[in-house]
Amino acid sequence: MVHENDPARAGVSPDEADVGVVLTHGRGATARSILAMAEEFDREDASYAAPQATNNTWYPRSFLAPVEQNEPGRTDGLAAIDRLVSGFVDAGIARDRILLVGFSQGGCLTVEYAARNPTEYGGVAALSGGLIGDELGGYEGDVAGTEVFLGCSDVDPHIPAERVEATRDVFESLDAHVEIRLYEGMGHGVNEDELEYLRAAVADL
Repeated sequence: MVHENDPARAGVSPDEADVGVVLTHGRGATARSILAMAEEFDREDASYAAPQATNNTWYPRSFLAPVEQNEPGRTDGLAAIDRLVSGFVDAGIARDRILLVGFSQGGCLTVEYAARNPTEYGGVAALSGGLIGDELGGYEGDVAGTEVFLGCSDVDPHIPAERVEATRDVFESLDAHVEIRLYEGMGHGVNEDELEYLRAAVADL
């Protein structure tokens, strides 16, 4: 029986996979829509999973609002990512072979999850996203050199470049290797350069 909030999946089953990729969608989108990104990646040993937000929205306000104004959506979104990561781990895929990717709201949740659950991941990528809250703090731990990619427009209407840069600073304090790319004049979307980065990241897992 399929439920509204069931994750979408592609690739091989987790217990047959060597690597896992979690893809988290943005506001108004669906797990199925972001799962289509898996078609960009050429790995036959990968399992892809995408959590589904209730009513296609993870949290109601801007990610820059005080955290409590985006509860319980923020916490539920982080838990949805954690269920998929834990499922991969239970199936025998180590966290350093799991790539976390998200766009927009999903990108914000992705970096928030990695920063709140620091360990060595196979990679973390936020496409038009940044850490959540009106103020940033309380991030402790070590991601052990995890590659973190932050791609965004320099004039994104939803994601200020300053927050992307602050997100970089937090991850560098957690011992990440951060690649930040601010694209001049791009709208709120995903571009070919970002997809090229992700193709290489999946290939390198």
